This record gives sequence, structure tokens and C-alpha cells, in this order.
Amino acid sequence: MLSDTNIKKIVIVGGGTAGWMAAAGLARLIQHPEISIELIESDAIGTVGVGEATIPHIQDFNRLLGLQEDEFVRLTNATFKLGIEFVNWDKIGNSYIHPFGNYGIAMNGMHFYNFWYRHQQMGNTHSIDDYNLQILAARAGKFQRPQQLKNSPLSTISYAYHFDANLYAKFMRRFSENSGVKRTEGKVVKANQNPETGFVESVMLESGQLIEGELFIDCSGFRGLLIEQTLNTGFEDWSSVLPCNKAVTVISERTSDPIPYTRSTAKKAGWQWRIPLQSRTGNGHVYCDEYISDDEAADTLLQGLDSPAAGEPRLIRFKTGLRKKVWNKNVIALGLAGGFMEPLESTSIHLIQTAIARLLTNFPDRNFSQANIDYFNQRTRLEFEQIRDFLILHYNVNQRNDGGFWDYCRDMKIPETLTQRLRIFEDNARLYRHDNELFGETSWFAVMHGQGLTPQSYHPNANIMPNQELDQRMADMRRAWTASLNSMPSHQEFINQHCRSDL
Repeated sequence: MLSDTNIKKIVIVGGGTAGWMAAAGLARLIQHPEISIELIESDAIGTVGVGEATIPHIQDFNRLLGLQEDEFVRLTNATFKLGIEFVNWDKIGNSYIHPFGNYGIAMNGMHFYNFWYRHQQMGNTHSIDDYNLQILAARAGKFQRPQQLKNSPLSTISYAYHFDANLYAKFMRRFSENSGVKRTEGKVVKANQNPETGFVESVMLESGQLIEGELFIDCSGFRGLLIEQTLNTGFEDWSSVLPCNKAVTVISERTSDPIPYTRSTAKKAGWQWRIPLQSRTGNGHVYCDEYISDDEAADTLLQGLDSPAAGEPRLIRFKTGLRKKVWNKNVIALGLAGGFMEPLESTSIHLIQTAIARLLTNFPDRNFSQANIDYFNQRTRLEFEQIRDFLILHYNVNQRNDGGFWDYCRDMKIPETLTQRLRIFEDNARLYRHDNELFGETSWFAVMHGQGLTPQSYHPNANIMPNQELDQRMADMRRAWTASLNSMPSHQEFINQHCRSDL
């Protein structure tokens, strides 16, 4: 028997990826006959669906739900992802991969790259990529799940997925409904608030139907039907440091085996993504409309495709930033309703996932403790700000010479938190992970090094190892990485054997 203070009715406004992920997570972990979860969505309202690329943390969510990976991959038309290739970001003609796995092996309590910098000063010319299995496999078009082999690079493989966001939402919907979530078709036109507290008590559908609840989760996209249109929460605009504000998207035909990584190619006023699925390719051009027209942006997208377009380009407007309160009164905003970080590092779905986990950790009762709400908002803001700084890094550290947009990004005033990281790295190659932030030292190193930053020195303790021993260790690592790569099947062979889609 639940207490009178327990929340017994949860209403989710909006479907799509955010709504159905929330429904699935809540249904999986809050199971009680007195607690009901109802999701309201309208088939007449489309979803953005740009979040087709993910990062490895999504495997934690899938395990939480008890999903079988091969079935999941097959039903969402998915492929595997080992990292992101950035083309022309430092300067036109250069490229690098931000991998999911570590470089080399940490030695003497220090990150591998300190020893690599020293090895370079000794006259060795092997690329840092030669010590990263994810990069080697991505370049070779290979994939393998991690193997239980002691002291083998094959045991360290980290990966994520590319999938069809609409199919993923449908997959989550099936899971949720099978777990007891009630779906109601309809368009929300009004929210009714308590006249004294301002808490939302019910929402009205276009049909006139009233749906009451105690906890409301706003997954209505950029509109923010509850968090903004009803509660007037406010929005903090980060366009001054992440100036892209539009995207044009299109699907293209499959013409070759899918690559096991996302490709991001810098353009005149933004960048273009290429996300390979089993039966097609997702493409999009993210840009700032102060430097390029919508028509020119669409032309740039179409001219940059690797295969013929299979539909008409679709325009999406957005503003990068965060609601001033993601949790306000008894409304929690998830996905685009809460904030938006452009898809440069595939964080959109991850931010939904962490918000769900944070909600479950801080799940309220009907008293809605303000201290609990404040803590939730504080941690959400910190997570967004840390990701924001990482995204800014890609734009700010560039040597492109093709005009306005990139000049602005190079000269714009960046947060002091990012300035400090850059100073420390350029000084002595030190990198630090703060507050268990999403992107750790490997990620920051990959982008800083890939964008052309070279530190003046490295950790002095890397000099303790004798030259001959360092030479031998580096050679042993290269041999181990090469042998591991040679044992891996191609990405397409792996898919054919385990999880080929019928789509």
C-alpha cells in the first residue's frame, strides 16, 4: 500500500524519442498497481528526429530495460559506431577521429599521450592513431564487440549506434505499452494550474478531454508546452558561443557498406553530418543563417552527399541553450523542451537518458521538496555547461581561412572554464575530468590534438622511463593493436552474421 504522499499519476506530454524513453525508463523502474503512467501524443505533430547517432552510454539504458542488442539493432535499422570523424575542422584538408576508446595504455600512473609526446621528441613519427583500436578499425571498416581476452586491446572496444530515430521511438513505445504505459492520442491545447500554487493539475486535449496528473513530464519539443508556454520558465540562450541556429536534413540511398563511424565535415558556415544506417544514410547540414542563406545551405547539403537523395530536404530551426529551470514546480522538461545542444558530438539522446536517471534518483513525492528540485536543476545545468564547453572547443580552435563564420568562432569570447583548460593543455598537456563529466581526458585530448593544439611540454614524470624501454613498449603496443585489427571482421560482415535488418 502506497503512502498518501506518493505520486500515483505521471503524465508525459509528447512522444518521440524523449517521451517514449521517459515512459520506458519509468515503467521499468516504477512498477506498482497504484501508479499509472500516461503518455499523450498526436500523430498530427511531427518529431524532429535528428538524433540518429549516439554515444556508448546508451548501452547502460538498454541494459536497464533488458533489451537484447541484436534485436534492437535489427529493428531500428542500426549500425555500430566507434567514434566521429571530423573533416576540415582544424583547416581544410585535415581530418581526425574522436574515438570512443582510449589511446595506448596508461603507464606509471599517467595518460598514454604524455609518453607519445616524449616519443615524438625522440624522433619517432608514428601517429597517435596507431595506438587506438577504435580509430584503426573505423578507418579499416571493421567492427567487433569486446572480447573477454586478458591484456588484449579487443577487450577494451567501446561502441555506440547509429539508428533511425523514428524506429527507435516506435521500439520504445512497444516496450512501454507492454510494460503498462497508457498512450492517449490527442493534441494538448491547454494546461490547468492550481490558482494558489501554480502547479499543473491537468491538461486539456483538442477534443475537450481533461487528463489529470500529479507529475508532468514535458516532452513537447522546442515549444515547451508546459515548461515555457504555461510556466513561463525562461530560456538561457547560448547562441553567442554556439552560433549555429538551423539545420537542413535529407536521407540518401545506400550505395556501399556502412562505415562504423559518424562523419562530420566542416563547411563554410557550419558542418554536415553523415550517419550510415543499414538501408540508407542520414545527412544534415547544421549552419548559422547569418553567414549563409537557407537555399544555399540546402544546396551545400545536396552537393555534399555521398549517394543520391531519397527525399526532399527538411528545414529545422533551433536555438542552443537551456531552460532556466528544467524542473519547475511539478513539471520536468526532457529532450528539446528542456534545452538543446547541437548534434555535433551526438549528445541529444544521452541528455534525455541522464535526465531520466536523475529524475529516478531524485523522484519526488507530492510535497515536491524545493531542495530536491534545486539540486536536480543544478546538476542538469552543470552537465549542459560541461558539454557546451566541449562543443565550443571544436569551433573556437580552428585555423580555417575561408571567412566570416570561422573567423567569428575563432575570435568569440569563450567561457573561462574552457579558457583555463586550453591554457593548461597548451602549457604542459595536462587534462582533468571534473565532476564525473561526460567527456573525459581521452575525448578532450582527441579534439585538442586533432584541431592542431600542441603543448609546449608534457608531464615531467614521463621522462623517468629509459628510452630503450619506452621504444620497446611503444613497439609492443603497435604490434598488439595491429594483430587485434587483423582479427576483426568487417562491419558489414558482423552485421550480416548477427543483426541484419529486413528494412
